[in-house]
Amino acid sequence: MSQNSHPLQSHDAPFHIESVTLLVHNLDRVAQFYVDTIGLEIISATRHDVALGKDGVILLNLHGDSAAKAPPTGTPGLFHTAFLLPERKHLGQWLRQARNNHKSLDGAADHSVSEAVYLTDPEGNGIEIYADRPRSTWTFDGESVRMGNARLDMPGLLALAESTDKPYQMPQGTRIGHVHLCVPTLAGAAQALNTQWGLDVMCQYPGATFFSWGGYHHHIAANVWNSTPTAIREAGQAGLQSVTLMARDGAIQADLSQRWLRAGGQHSDGETSITAFSGLHFSLVLEPAAAIHSG
Repeated sequence: MSQNSHPLQSHDAPFHIESVTLLVHNLDRVAQFYVDTIGLEIISATRHDVALGKDGVILLNLHGDSAAKAPPTGTPGLFHTAFLLPERKHLGQWLRQARNNHKSLDGAADHSVSEAVYLTDPEGNGIEIYADRPRSTWTFDGESVRMGNARLDMPGLLALAESTDKPYQMPQGTRIGHVHLCVPTLAGAAQALNTQWGLDVMCQYPGATFFSWGGYHHHIAANVWNSTPTAIREAGQAGLQSVTLMARDGAIQADLSQRWLRAGGQHSDGETSITAFSGLHFSLVLEPAAAIHSG
């Protein structure tokens, strides 16, 4: 599916988050959680790796290693991976199946631009499941978007859900809408994301900044709520391993690739990568439809 035809507002932008890779201790247990509780599909699986997603699109890669070490508190890493559902009714459907299966939530909120629920996987990796409100309803202060933190209308969402006995699966069109990261400092995050990578600052909260391309409320969020400014993420630590960004076309891919290379990134086999925020890895790829068109 081409970027321009995708219904999600997060993908109506020069770049979007394509996938996240996690290092986990118990591969089978974590993979089954993302199938049974979150509703993703297994796209491929080997002894040490499982790729999950929707519509044949990989959204989450799990790499299993029983020797992986839990990072110390305050280490840069993942706050949550945010799975974006196409419509509000889909969030209601997910909530219904979670309630029916007695799944607990870590939180829920109406953020004005979106409605969201939060939980964690069996190894503590944060997850957000959300649905956007139409951009025409968002409120802006200049270039900044207002993002609230009000009570979520659970009864209203549940009323939209259909009753079914079928095992839950995320709806067609589900993708990753954004990632929220734990970083050492907000100044460092702004230097990388805004100054070097070209994302816009969309919203600022105490201890957190929200960045995006193309006017979306955020593709990448960064917070320092539990951060240790001097901490470094080391190889072999469980949790976030990498985030893959996808470019809409070759020209903007080349531009960001050059930005990354000037900031110390590397290029190999048509893919550019960079390590930022004291040990977090990112890669940049071109949307397949754009690659075919440009070829």
